Amino acid sequence: MTFDAGTPAPEVVADDHLLAAWLAEAAGRRLLEVRSEGLEGKELKDAGDRAAHDLLMSLLATYRPGDAVLSEEALESTSDKDARLSAPKVWIVDPLDGTREFSEPPRDDWAVHVAVWEGGTLTAGAVAQPELGETFNTGTPPVVPPRTSDKPRIAVSRSRPPAFVSALAEKLDAELVPMGSAGVKMMSVVRDVADAYVHAGGQYEWDSAAPVAVARAAGLFTSRVDGSELVYNQDDVYLPDVIVCRPELADDILAFIAEHGTE
Repeated sequence: MTFDAGTPAPEVVADDHLLAAWLAEAAGRRLLEVRSEGLEGKELKDAGDRAAHDLLMSLLATYRPGDAVLSEEALESTSDKDARLSAPKVWIVDPLDGTREFSEPPRDDWAVHVAVWEGGTLTAGAVAQPELGETFNTGTPPVVPPRTSDKPRIAVSRSRPPAFVSALAEKLDAELVPMGSAGVKMMSVVRDVADAYVHAGGQYEWDSAAPVAVARAAGLFTSRVDGSELVYNQDDVYLPDVIVCRPELADDILAFIAEHGTE
């Protein structure tokens, strides 16, 4: 059976914020369908990556045919890169962030990222967490709840939390909260599940573009680990580090990294 994403309303097609959210939700529904088909392990990972990528590429070709696209699942040719770097608008997508978690039902810590870069900056973004039935987006920026934990909480990888973050947690008297998917970790700060996400182990633009756009819209602090701005649609799409946190934690986190580094 062919998946039917439906047709977005005209006001959705006309608005990048709304369209990003619609696209992320459509890919999320497709991924839930793939997850229900009885596949396991690598077959499930590969099927999810392929299905979400194909759907997003098809929908963007339909509703934004003049825009460039940077996707994790697409092998970028020299001509594609040249077109992207000269394009006024680029959609930066991660069709399935947290592939490992996706392949381990019933885990819910995986996501779909859809972001828009225009005029040198991120202008719209959406992060869908399909198993939660939630899509965080810049069209209706989430309101970050007051902190409910006495101690700061730092979201970290469930499989390979970096040593410097453990040292940072000790300095801040913070707790480590393991989970999958970079986008889920950043949205955990939006949701008051964590208070910071500090990563320096290597990422690409599609890993952080949409969640950073949403986090900024929600009023959170975002930067690289040296405090510099996160910049997207670059020739080299490797963007190895990121901080997303409640604003009141930013100075302490940056000061610790400036003193101790991330090794």
